[in-house]
Amino acid sequence: MDRRQFLAGALSLPVALRLSPEALAGGTPIALVTADTQARVAAVELATGKIVRWIPTLPGPRSVESVSGIAGVVCHTAHGAVSVIDGPTLRVRHVVRGFDEPRYTASSPNYRYAFVTDSGRHEVVTVDVVRGRVVARVAVGGPARHLSLDPRGRILWVSLGSKADAVAIVDVSRPAAPKLLHRLRPPFLSHDVGFAPGGRHVWVSSGDRGSLAVYDRRSGKVLRRLPADAPPQHVTFFGGNAYVASGDDGTLRVQSLKDGRILRTTRIPFGSYNVQEAFGSIITPSLERGTLCVLDRHGRLVRRVQVAPSSHDACFVMSA
Repeated sequence: MDRRQFLAGALSLPVALRLSPEALAGGTPIALVTADTQARVAAVELATGKIVRWIPTLPGPRSVESVSGIAGVVCHTAHGAVSVIDGPTLRVRHVVRGFDEPRYTASSPNYRYAFVTDSGRHEVVTVDVVRGRVVARVAVGGPARHLSLDPRGRILWVSLGSKADAVAIVDVSRPAAPKLLHRLRPPFLSHDVGFAPGGRHVWVSSGDRGSLAVYDRRSGKVLRRLPADAPPQHVTFFGGNAYVASGDDGTLRVQSLKDGRILRTTRIPFGSYNVQEAFGSIITPSLERGTLCVLDRHGRLVRRVQVAPSSHDACFVMSA
């Protein structure tokens, strides 16, 4: 998302989560990083690596995902709850319950809704992040985990497990009435999924081997198979590149979206599984080492911040 899109979307938000133009213009990009064993989330200034605030949460914050820079949605998998952190104030605004095992989150383009996978209930759950409540559920036929939403905000791809034999395709064009369309079987046991920029292609990573598959979104057919480092891999995108992290090998690969060619491989701490793009930077926390690594768009390591004993996930928000 470019800054003009971010500003336009933020100004269309309900008042409860809206930033003023002045705050947006002078806001500070912040990485929210889970401290899994400490019942809190670190707010790390991207530009300096300084921890500017600790945000107390329910125990066991596992994943955290940005609702387009305005809020962060934290899943407490072992406690069946989701926290909504307000980006401008860096405080928990809502705690939403009624889950079994909430896992990961994708944000709708209108910044109002978050789609949360519940692996215990085998569901994708629509959460109104402004009001802090569940508005819809849809059964997907398996322990839903990683998910990705197409840029138009209409279709979700959901990997049904850590080593999944199926990926669910869900219509969320009406967030209050999501609909399972069908399931496809990947050429390996899948782990992560990610829509590439433009939404034409979907990258699916493996949970059981060093391999990636690039799908055509419309046909659901595999266009290309690519080698990868040790599973499970996670993927994010910026510009014309994919960034693929292998926590077990301690590597981050920069790969061309045109042909999958490896442009760079960078060593990162072991356990750096999840990976996100934020303001042109690539961030990856380490579950094993508790670090946050910030890399530039070329995949070069810019800084490494010690955050906690264990950090499962990270995302970005804009703080006032």
